[in-house]
Parts: sequence; structure tokens; C-alpha cells
Amino acid sequence: MNILAIRTDKPEAELYAYKDKVELGQLKWQAHLKLSGTIHQKIEEILNKSSISLSELGGIVVFEGPGSFTGLRIGITVANALAYAQAIPVVACAGDDWLNEGIDRLASGNNDKIAKPEYGAPPHITQPRK
Repeated sequence: MNILAIRTDKPEAELYAYKDKVELGQLKWQAHLKLSGTIHQKIEEILNKSSISLSELGGIVVFEGPGSFTGLRIGITVANALAYAQAIPVVACAGDDWLNEGIDRLASGNNDKIAKPEYGAPPHITQPRK
């Protein structure tokens, strides 16, 4: 199974391409405030370098957090949208072994259907000024 893995909880975003449990490629870049404008191009780049087309993806693993509110929201939204558009499973995992856990879950036939972020704390939403 061809797998795309996404981690966007910190300023340095990470993408991985796998064939089953064999890493085909990884891409890390300083996305920080430009994540939403760069993630799609970087996904295309890692898939091309790994000789995988979108239609050949079999599943997506995404880091669920905790971490940056905006970074997690962008990465998980992209993972969910891509999984939905390609009709493939998506799994969300956390912790130091998130990637291996996610690959194992996909291999076992798991599908979260909708990955959800774990921010680690309530969002800090500013109150309107009076």
C-alpha cells in the first residue's frame, strides 16, 4: 500500500511517502506561516520523487497533535480532504511513534474516516472588544 504521512504541528512541516513499511522519501521544510500556501506543492513534490500518483495512494497517516492550532488544523484538513477525494482511509496518530502506529493501523484496515486534531489545550480565542 502506498502511504502519505503528514506532520504539521510545528514550524518545520514533514511529509513522508511509504510503500507498506518501506520509506520511499521524506520532505521537511520551514513552512511556519506559509504552510497553507506550500503544503499542496510539497505533497505533489514528494509523490513525484517517490514515483507515486495521487490515484496510487492507498492511505494517509496524519499527526493529530498536540501542537500548533493552525498547523494541525491545516495538515488535518488537507489529509481529510485528500482521503475523501481519493476514497482512501485516513488515520490520525500521536506520540513519538505516530508514523509506525499509523502505518500499522492502515495495514490492519483501520480508517478514522475523519481525522480530528488533539490540540493539547483549549484554543485561545480572543474576545471581541467592547
